[in-house]
Amino acid sequence: MKTFRFAIKQIIPLLFSYTFVGIAFGILIHEAGYSVLWAFLSGVFIYAGAMQIVMVSLIISDVPLLMIAMMTFFINARHIFYGIGFVAKFRKMGWKYPYMVLTLTDETYSVFCSIEYPENIDEQKADFYIALICHMLWVLSCTMGALIGEILPFDMTGIEFSATAFFVVVCVNQWHQFESHIPAITGFASAIGFYILLGADYFLLPALSVSLITLTIMKERIDMQTGGVKYDN
Repeated sequence: MKTFRFAIKQIIPLLFSYTFVGIAFGILIHEAGYSVLWAFLSGVFIYAGAMQIVMVSLIISDVPLLMIAMMTFFINARHIFYGIGFVAKFRKMGWKYPYMVLTLTDETYSVFCSIEYPENIDEQKADFYIALICHMLWVLSCTMGALIGEILPFDMTGIEFSATAFFVVVCVNQWHQFESHIPAITGFASAIGFYILLGADYFLLPALSVSLITLTIMKERIDMQTGGVKYDN
């Protein structure tokens, strides 16, 4: 119980973001015509945060399921890279290892990176409780949102624009936050180029693929511009 209480204290800063974003998703998926069960299952198996909100908008826009899956993979692929550092630690947790890998999010990653364990706390149990509580909170929030959507009337006209607004905010923040504008320019140029070549229905995956390859090749230059890597003169 002591370890469980310790885990809860670590995730207190995450409660509001998980709760409100999850409720927003639940309301949106209900408005899209899906039942509370689908909101629950999405929270359990997809567990992709704001990407689930984008997913609803894409479904409403009749985007093919395969493209939605690939887009989700590309956007959340960052978890693969910064999760590598926890593979050895999670592997020691036995049967919990797959669950820890699949439930690693931006928020839990930040907690795991900054957490300090008291001597009387079991580290493995604390990490598992943190991942589990965050996951259950997300599932509960998604389900609650769908239930709220059934009980209270909401006029969601134009909600499909939420996906566009979400990515605009992300791009603007990236432009102002980082000294290197190569990622933003690469993504913009790829999207415009393939949109012209392939049209609105087929441009997304090629644009994401080319952006990923380009940024991988130019990683050292981006690091130099952002101060991430220091080179000798």
